[in-house]
Amino acid sequence: MFKHWLPRLGLALSVMAFGTAQAEKLSIAATPVPHAELLEFIQDDLKDQGIELDIKVFTDYVQPNQQVAEGQIDANFFQHKPYLDSFNKEHGTDLVSIGVVHVEPFGAYSQKIDKIADLKEGALVAIPNDPSNGARALLLLQQEGLIELKDPSDVLATSRDISENPKKLKFKELEAAALPRILPDVDLALINTNYALEAGLNPLDDALFIEGVESPYANLVAVPVDKQEDPRFATLLEALQSPEVRQYIAEEYEGAIVPAF
Repeated sequence: MFKHWLPRLGLALSVMAFGTAQAEKLSIAATPVPHAELLEFIQDDLKDQGIELDIKVFTDYVQPNQQVAEGQIDANFFQHKPYLDSFNKEHGTDLVSIGVVHVEPFGAYSQKIDKIADLKEGALVAIPNDPSNGARALLLLQQEGLIELKDPSDVLATSRDISENPKKLKFKELEAAALPRILPDVDLALINTNYALEAGLNPLDDALFIEGVESPYANLVAVPVDKQEDPRFATLLEALQSPEVRQYIAEEYEGAIVPAF
């Protein structure tokens, strides 16, 4: 009787070994909230499909692209296309988007005023110092009627491109991740939603004004251009754009971020 089990046991072990050999690792860089949280949500689903997702968490916007460009990490999930385009141009990298997942409406926050009408003349306004998010902040200020830009559609506008500034606002440019920390020291800060959420700010409740859902700044998954056809990436994107992720976004973030698929 025992002998009859030996072939079956050998077959089972072979299947197990084969299954283990087929499991593929996929490393992906992400900022903590909400990107890493979304990736953690799909981790088990990908494992069932033979992909072991290795999530590398970063708190800045530079290393995730550099490490993917250098081949140290397979992909990243933290940025929108204007930022990716700007990074590629500035650093000579060649990363591409394989698809978008969600929009994080950009907001304006203050600990000194309760409504934007109270913003005083000469107020100090903090904005991100990278070209795409800095311009995004200025475009939002323009939308709110606080400034006017020479080119109202310029996604790389800087404070030097302001044509009208009736309140004589002063601008302080800082790394995006640092903006929540300096909120007590400025009159207004334009903050990316991922950093606002990390700092305990609720964009819907705490922002004085915020982008609408029509924002073109959808967050994407970026990979090296010569590896974009890797089937693991298609599986990853399918999982991130699933109905389950849509429901998770709606329930977990309650409108603070919105699906872009």
